Amino acid sequence: MNAIQSALSGWGLWIALVGACLGTYFCRAIGVTLSQRINQDSEIFRWLAAVTYAMVAALTVRLIVLPLGLMATVPLWIRILICVLSIAVMMSRPTRRLVPALLTGTILMVSYGVIR
Repeated sequence: MNAIQSALSGWGLWIALVGACLGTYFCRAIGVTLSQRINQDSEIFRWLAAVTYAMVAALTVRLIVLPLGLMATVPLWIRILICVLSIAVMMSRPTRRLVPALLTGTILMVSYGVIR
């Protein structure tokens, strides 16, 4: 038993790395092979998109309502107000919405931190 441990002591991390790479690239190769036969308008993909959007929405709400770390020091009403203002900026301009909304939220949160 000690002979095996001493033989693999320097190789354990390399074996784990090679195994992880093989597993990752095997799954990717299967995905590339099967991608031409998949219909993106099927029910399963619509369900998958709905679940993905629901998870992103849930994580966003959790980040706003129950934050961790430094953001937990900001009062809830300020976090909600900044979100509402960012959404208002995003809805006000039909073109180029994301960057101004993110910039609004970032500037308001940083300015709250500087003022406080």
